[in-house]
This record gives sequence, structure tokens and C-alpha cells, in this order.
Amino acid sequence: MNTYATVVLAAGKGTRMRSKLHKVLHRLAGSPLLEHVLKAVEAIPSTPIFAPLRASVSTHRPVVVLGHESEQIEAAFGERCHYAIQEEQLGTGHAVLAAREAVDALNPLPDTVLVCYGDTPLVHPDIFAGIVAEHILHKATITFLTARANGPSDFGRIVRDEQGNVQGIVEVKRATEQQLRITEINSGVYCFDRAWLWSALENLPRNPAGEYYLTDLIEIASQQGREIATVEGTLDETIGINNRLQLAQAEQVLRQRILERHMYAGVTILDPATTYIDDEVEIGCDTVLLPNTILTGRTVIGAECSIGPSTTIDQSVVGSRCSIRNSVVEEATLEDDVRVGPFSHCRPGAHLASGVYLGNYAEVKNSYLGPQTQMHHFSYVGDATVGSGANISAGSITSNFDGKAKHRTIIGEGAFIGCDTTLVAPVTVGDRAYTGAGAVVNRDVPADTLVVGVPARFLRSLKQEEDASATASEKQ
Repeated sequence: MNTYATVVLAAGKGTRMRSKLHKVLHRLAGSPLLEHVLKAVEAIPSTPIFAPLRASVSTHRPVVVLGHESEQIEAAFGERCHYAIQEEQLGTGHAVLAAREAVDALNPLPDTVLVCYGDTPLVHPDIFAGIVAEHILHKATITFLTARANGPSDFGRIVRDEQGNVQGIVEVKRATEQQLRITEINSGVYCFDRAWLWSALENLPRNPAGEYYLTDLIEIASQQGREIATVEGTLDETIGINNRLQLAQAEQVLRQRILERHMYAGVTILDPATTYIDDEVEIGCDTVLLPNTILTGRTVIGAECSIGPSTTIDQSVVGSRCSIRNSVVEEATLEDDVRVGPFSHCRPGAHLASGVYLGNYAEVKNSYLGPQTQMHHFSYVGDATVGSGANISAGSITSNFDGKAKHRTIIGEGAFIGCDTTLVAPVTVGDRAYTGAGAVVNRDVPADTLVVGVPARFLRSLKQEEDASATASEKQ
């Protein structure tokens, strides 16, 4: 069985980012740059283009070449990758050679080495798969990715002979005026025959800058009469991130891809220009996103929802047929048929069961609201469990913090919390109990009981009242 290994180069200092954070850990559409590269590489075997090779070609965990602040990356990605250290940064050829020990320790030993950069996050899995497939099927020594530039660029130019055979890659600094007019550029993704690669890198001469460039291998292979193949991609896939401006440019490209992906999958986005969706967000069919909607983290939204306008949802699960208007939902769970807002806030730990209604300017934190519960405007529920069918009227709050510790409130099924009620935790309001408007409840309220006042006191038994009413009806 043929085997390939992936080497991801991530040893650069990234000084132009002006940051304490390693360059490849800066986020793009919610995920680190390196995460995008790893996801694309890991998806190679599942791509349609790779299907004919799936049964005969295997792979390994990627080898990431580190240098500057390597502990940050190892802490972020752990055992997902193998790691190699480039002690000195002496160019891309030197970086790949630093991975030799890690690659040659893999079992089975790979025949092919795929090389890419940790700061080029826009290469699609299909492109990676196409390069590997082209390389293996044509038994090439080198296969690499090219693109077409319509105007001036800083990328190396692909030099070909009259028959179209690749002769080399010339860097912009060394290019002649005629070579600068070449529109085919190098995209920085390569496949190499492993055995040839190590020998070639060991004999690679330093360039005038005193470094070893991977691009010089193309000319060496050409002079040796080796088989060189190319795969053409799109220009946006060549974007490398060296500063914050390029990070923003890549963000625009990736976010447009994400928007298009969801729209093709059946999501209506009324104003793509003001809608931001992170890469890992999932959205069901026939959901409508209104302007100024922001969906971040691993958020999952069901089908037939209406989200927005001016709504932010982060790291949350939202069921089907939900409506969230002008509100913020973070690290929360909303089941089916929930309505929120406008101008409400579901904080971390909020769990709204099926059919819950959360009105204007309402806030829920670390609490469960049972099915069909209604919580009205200017209310706050924190650290609480609310049974099904309860009613929390306008202005009511749980006073969950006593200055030293948080305490829990329990509200039973069918309970009615009157306007401006304060529930001083820890406290339990029983099933079908009522509190009068403005009550301050600092003691447990039994089921089927009405309490009123400050502090709240027993007024009457609703159960007895109900039984009396039922008896009177029978007598009639």
C-alpha cells in the first residue's frame, strides 16, 4: 500500500503580526490558522477526487515543524500531530529537512511527502487531494500547486520551456522583467518523492540570502530530468498570513465561502455583507438569518428558525422553529419552538426547554426553564430550575447572590410569579403556587399556596379555594 505523510511548516517567528501569540494560533473565522490547514489535510481521504486511491493509499498524523514558542502549538493541538523542531530558521528547505527524523520514524514508511504551510489556511481539501492523487498516479518526483495572478504579485513565477515543461520557480527578487510578466505563480504546496527529497535537501545550496529555499528543488529536479507535475488552484488559496492586514483579507475570503456554503445548503441570508458565521457553525434548512447576525464557535442551529436582526449566538445549540430577535445567546441550549427577545440575554448555562417564551429585556443564567414556561420583560432568572408551564411576570428576579456565595432557586410546575417578585435564594416555590405583585420571598412556598407582601407571608391556600369552588359547582 502506498503511504503519504504531511509536513506542515510552522516554525517562523511571525514578527510582522506584532503579537505574543504564535502566528498560526491567530484566529480566522473562529479557528486558529493551523486548525484550518490540519482540517483540510485530514479531509483528503474523504474527498471525491481521492476516492479511486482510498483503498490503496494510507496516511499518518501530520508532522508540524515548530521553532518559535513551540510549546503554544503543542499545548493547543496535543497528540493530534507529530512535532519536529527547527532550531535555526534557515529557510523552507531547512525546515522540511528538520522533519526528516519524524517522517522516517513513521510506520509504514511513507513513499510521498506532502508539504504545506501553517499560515496558508485557504487551501481546500480537494486541492490537497488533487495534488496527492496527481503525484501518486503519475509517479512524479515533485508535484506542486500553481495559480494565475492577473496583476503584479510577490509570488514566485513558474518558468516553463516551449513544450510547457516546468524548468523552475524564480523568486520575485531574482526575476527578470520578462519573468515578472509570467502570470503562473507558485502557491507553496508540494508533493515529493520521499527518498529523492532527503538526498536533494542535503545537497541543496544556500541562496544569496544564506538560506535553503524549497523552491530551488524544482530546478534541480528539472535538470535531473525528473517527472514534475502541477495542479492549478485559485489565487485566493495562495494567501499566506504574515500580518494583520493579510489576516483580515483571508477572513473576508473565508467568510464569503462559509456564507455561500450555507446558502447552497438551504439557509436564507438576507444581507451577507452584515452576517458573520464561523467555520464550525451548523445551520438547518429553511432557517433565515436577518441582517447583523453573528454566529460563532461550535454553534448548531436547527431548521426553520428566524435569527436576528442584530443577534449574536456563541457556542450554543438552538433547536428548530426558534425565533431569536435582537438578542445575545452564549453557551446556552434552546430546544425547539423557543422565542427569545427582542433585547434579551441567555448567558452560559441557560437551558430553555421546548416552547419557552423569553420576552423583552429578560436574562437567564445557569438555569433551566421547563417546557412552555413564559418569562416576561425586565426579568432575571439565575441559578434556578423552573418547572413546566410556569409564568414569571415582568420585573421578577431571583436574588441568587448573598455577597459571598451563589444559591439556587426552584420554581415548580405551573407556578405563577407575580410582577416585581424577588425570590431570595435559596428558596423553593412549589407547584402551582402564586406570589403577589412586589412580594419578597425569602422562605419556601408550599404547593398551591398564595403568598404576598414584604417579606412574603401566607395569604390563602389555592388548593382549598379550588376544592371549595369545585364543591359549590357540584351543588349547583
